[in-house]
Amino acid sequence: MTLVIEVDQLTKRYRGADSNAVDGISFTVKSGEFFTLLGPNGAGKTTTISILTTTLAPTSGIARIAGYDVAHAASEVRQNIGIIFQQPSLDTNLTAEENIRFHAVLYGLWPFYPTFSTMPSDYKRRVQELAVLLDLENDMFKPVKKFSGGMRRKLEIIRSLLHEPRVLFLDEPTAGLDPVSRRSLWEYLRHVRRESVTTVFLTTHYLDEAEEADTICIINQGKVVSYGPPQEVKAQLIDQYLLIDAANREQLRAELKRLGFGFSETPLFKIGLNMHSAQQIIKAIETPLTVVKTHIPSLEDAYLEIVGHA
Repeated sequence: MTLVIEVDQLTKRYRGADSNAVDGISFTVKSGEFFTLLGPNGAGKTTTISILTTTLAPTSGIARIAGYDVAHAASEVRQNIGIIFQQPSLDTNLTAEENIRFHAVLYGLWPFYPTFSTMPSDYKRRVQELAVLLDLENDMFKPVKKFSGGMRRKLEIIRSLLHEPRVLFLDEPTAGLDPVSRRSLWEYLRHVRRESVTTVFLTTHYLDEAEEADTICIINQGKVVSYGPPQEVKAQLIDQYLLIDAANREQLRAELKRLGFGFSETPLFKIGLNMHSAQQIIKAIETPLTVVKTHIPSLEDAYLEIVGHA
């Protein structure tokens, strides 16, 4: 697959700062990929996404979007990206369609006409397609002030996809949404990816949202501290283990020693799964067990360990 984002030794130091906000980070994103940038507050996420979306100039290094250098071809970069910021940027006094129409005119996609009915047919067709995709076809001519938080986010997605961008940047897109709206929004985003093969670049504090990413990049203090598919990141940093216990703990302890299973007591018997599967261990034990728990690390576990070590 072709690379749609290329970042090489990207650095940003703000005037008067003692250290770099972004300190020589490098990563790539393939076309159609779901890529997530993670890190604590102050790690450099916002600075990185600001550089990639051409709202901030880098101090050094290279960043390209769809082959265009963000520092020297900003206009071409903007034509290939869509952005949904953490804070909504809609005019609530306008209708949903009016918000979209003014955005289209600002992007130079279509000339301005005073009403939806007088706009070119390809504009109307594109708006209707996206409205159906995001389940807003019955709300396009309603004022945005009457929209829920989830509906406003969906409208921002429609607006950001209008010019068919190669990359959709999502900066904390579900911040402030209730759990139902968060789930609904991600269902629509998955649908958008399937239908338009859009590359999604996400920053989020909700680590469960990053579990589905093809690749995650964790940065801390301006540096990349972990990079790769979620499963690899978790496997490299955190052990999987089995927790067991028995009414006859002396018998279980002696049997584990006899079988050669390394264990610790925490106070449950903790057995690492590096050499054996949980099924193999349980099948080999004859002592009746009262507790059997398998610990499979989450991305949150890995993230906390990575950031803590960094």
